[in-house]
Amino acid sequence: MDRRRFLGAAAAAATGAVALPGLAEARQGFNAALSGSDAGDLAYLDGAFERHRGGYRGRPPAVVLAEMRGDLDLLRDVLSCPHATGTRADLARTAAGITGLVAIIQHDRSDQRDAHGWFATAEQAARESGDRQMLAWALARHAMVPLNYGAPRSAADLATRARAEAGQAPSAAAALAAAVTARALASAGDDQGALRSVADARLIAGRIDGSQSADTWFGYPLQKHHVHLSQAFTLMGRTREAYAEQEAALALTTSPSVMTRAPLEMDAATCLNADGDPVAAADKAVGIWERLPQAYRDGLVRSRAEALHQALPGAAHARLGEALAS
Repeated sequence: MDRRRFLGAAAAAATGAVALPGLAEARQGFNAALSGSDAGDLAYLDGAFERHRGGYRGRPPAVVLAEMRGDLDLLRDVLSCPHATGTRADLARTAAGITGLVAIIQHDRSDQRDAHGWFATAEQAARESGDRQMLAWALARHAMVPLNYGAPRSAADLATRARAEAGQAPSAAAALAAAVTARALASAGDDQGALRSVADARLIAGRIDGSQSADTWFGYPLQKHHVHLSQAFTLMGRTREAYAEQEAALALTTSPSVMTRAPLEMDAATCLNADGDPVAAADKAVGIWERLPQAYRDGLVRSRAEALHQALPGAAHARLGEALAS
């Protein structure tokens, strides 16, 4: 569970609170004499998972990662202690969630190798917890690493496993798995399979609500549903459907999240090229790139921009290439 080396470069988050001398040591002394003494830490970690899964909320990935460091340290320490069976299962589920969130951030930062490692850790913890929905979520999220970085067949394999784990009941994990399967199959050129998975995702998305549809990294809100389908239809070259999904997603996007808006706009630029207007596609992509804060110019957005760059011909290709090199 010790996957912390990547955090060395991240700035530590300030807590803004100063402990009274000796107070923490006194609490630890009491805890050592009590059974179930780490109950406070377990409750804190459960709350930390709920807090962190809220997403970026306008913050760069590296900042969110730095804020999680202390919780990762605590999680490692608590996992090293013995627990009753039920408590251990709950802790393993929390561990799966928190380590899965780290994997998502590493994916967005383009650290593919570390993202794969953290997702493997999340999947191991989910299996230990016995929570199949958590395992399905981790697998579906894991599939987005090979999907966004050029290995659609591997992505489809992971997403298919995720869909099987999620089962037939409607859930956020099942909807996510179906949507990611659609994107992976579209990227691999299997349009018919992708369309079947689009229909599956739409059916499930229409049947979930409450916490399952919450706007978090663990939920599947309609806005994210449209983001996924925008990419699926863009990859299939079905631009009319893609534009409709982009419009629907942006209408539901109320947060300042660069990580949501920029990929959607890059999808729109890709659609312009597919519709036969490479100059407009390059103009739009360059505009997106030039407005993008430096902290977001690696990872997912660059991956989308580079894919478009490779598809553009002549002067449009050169123009976007110049912008990406700046």
